Amino acid sequence: MTDLGAPIEAGDIRLEPLVERHRADLKAACAQDLEIWPIYGTSWDPDHFEAQFDSLRGRDNTYPFAVLKDGKLVGMTAFLGHLPARQTIEIGNTYYVPAVRGTGFNRRVKTMLLDRAFACGIRRVEFRVDDRNARSKAAVRKLGANQDGLIRAERITWTGHVRDTALFSILAEEWRNLSAA
Repeated sequence: MTDLGAPIEAGDIRLEPLVERHRADLKAACAQDLEIWPIYGTSWDPDHFEAQFDSLRGRDNTYPFAVLKDGKLVGMTAFLGHLPARQTIEIGNTYYVPAVRGTGFNRRVKTMLLDRAFACGIRRVEFRVDDRNARSKAAVRKLGANQDGLIRAERITWTGHVRDTALFSILAEEWRNLSAA
């Protein structure tokens, strides 16, 4: 069985485990859109980057990836909260530089992650999105995810905002049907 955290490659995109050598390039990438961070649960702006990088890499049951296009780092994403007995995982902590947004890039990356998760025996993949983030909710729906509900006042973000979180999921059998279509 393939390891959830092993590198994933498809064409010009490579997801590789986030390690120390990615730090400087990811910091520069995250600084390309400082206005995006208030809608995120945590900030990866230059003032918060170092702590977030270390925290993400140090989390249990988490597999963070550097996202590369044509060998250049353009973002990050992660498998979060993997508990094998639940056969459920979340895909999140995703950020891309503005240049790749709106190009179909996210769909390609998420397809790679979904294919990997289901190949590793995961039966349910979740996406948790700030209810204010219309762009991210639309992107998750385009993947074929169902909105399971709204978790009210689910967390307090780095700005102090009490966030409502839209919960989406895709089940393994749904993904098989979507992929075959």
